[in-house]
Amino acid sequence: MATALTLSACGSEEPDTVFEWAVNVGGPAYTGVDGVAYAAEEFVSGGETGSLEKVKGSQDEPLYLSYRVGDIRVEKPLANGLYDVILHFAEPDEIGGKERLFDVLVNGEKRVESLDVMVSRDGKIRSALTVAFPDVRVTDGRLQVEFEAIRLEPILSAVVVRGKPAATDRWSLVWQDEFDYEGAPDPSKWNLEEWPARKVNDEDQTYTSRPKNVRVEDGNLVIEAHKEDFNDANYTSGRIQSQGKGDFLYGRIEARAKLPRGMGSWPAIWMLPSDPFTYATTCSEGADWQGSATCDAWPNSGEIDILEHVGYEMGHVHGTVHTKAYYWAEWEQRKGRILIDDVDDAFHDYVVEWSPERIDMYVDDSLYFTYVNEGTGWEAWPFDKPFHVIINIAVGGMWGRAGGGIDDSIFPQRLLVDYVRVYEST
Repeated sequence: MATALTLSACGSEEPDTVFEWAVNVGGPAYTGVDGVAYAAEEFVSGGETGSLEKVKGSQDEPLYLSYRVGDIRVEKPLANGLYDVILHFAEPDEIGGKERLFDVLVNGEKRVESLDVMVSRDGKIRSALTVAFPDVRVTDGRLQVEFEAIRLEPILSAVVVRGKPAATDRWSLVWQDEFDYEGAPDPSKWNLEEWPARKVNDEDQTYTSRPKNVRVEDGNLVIEAHKEDFNDANYTSGRIQSQGKGDFLYGRIEARAKLPRGMGSWPAIWMLPSDPFTYATTCSEGADWQGSATCDAWPNSGEIDILEHVGYEMGHVHGTVHTKAYYWAEWEQRKGRILIDDVDDAFHDYVVEWSPERIDMYVDDSLYFTYVNEGTGWEAWPFDKPFHVIINIAVGGMWGRAGGGIDDSIFPQRLLVDYVRVYEST
């Protein structure tokens, strides 16, 4: 394996974001693990307050133990300008899917329709859901957030409002692929993978190294998924990774991409440990660990998902971390989502900033998810070893099919990547 880059990180420095206001709905003042100071309830009205004893899926469980339910309204005086609004929810009741549905309006604009908190949080009640709305423009000196009931009554646990970050020069470029060439991805930076269908996550595609599925053209990396019979699969796609050629510990990893669309598509830009056996206890080097039911290299050694998007929830971009203590099989993975309307029509920057103390996820300049090192050991923080970058489109699989299967009429579908850049802190 090539020598990994251990990059200068920002230590405990908070991200370059102007913090504006946060409130713990129905509850007392609270300071989040990321340093955000939530005021005791203010500028929130309507409905009734409620409480829970326990909520899964967040490092900030106290935020979700109080909530409001009913005709809720948030109205906060703010200077005119551009903001990001982040809402926190947890379904409190023993209900099924599509039983509680509501729309969210921000300054009169419907930003999400038919939100189902339980379904959006992997079908679990009393599990934390974070939804970010970027680029909310305030023009009349106030922010308004309203909720329109479709079935049952809306719920809300907490609100964060952030200003946009100032320009910064604290990052220095150390590794990149601008994809400004033609043909196969640069072999000095990328490995092309060939996998059968069902190897992981019950995914329906086989990964090939054919130019039909993986190539560089017109200034972009192209990962292209097809509906075709090949290698005992009904779909083909591409997957590349930088293990041994681009391994990084800390820094800022940024990919500018335009996503595919449609039911069954599941693109991802993500990271796995370059030595997956660092914290494994049931297997060792040489084991076929990915998709294994007996090797615990995953989740023990960690996973950082910079971007995931499933086609049945167009525009919902997910950032997630998985660890031994917190991963999806236990419904405890730590994650956030941000709503980007034009993911399949425009390029956006998908970013992780990673230091020994925290992991921050962005789309463009909007911070929407933070995971903090709790200082409790590798089970919650395996992110002290080099990781490498992976880019792929899965087809179907457990998550990709969850919204109702695969729509064969959408194919072919492309994930286009303009560049991948890695920075260290200056």
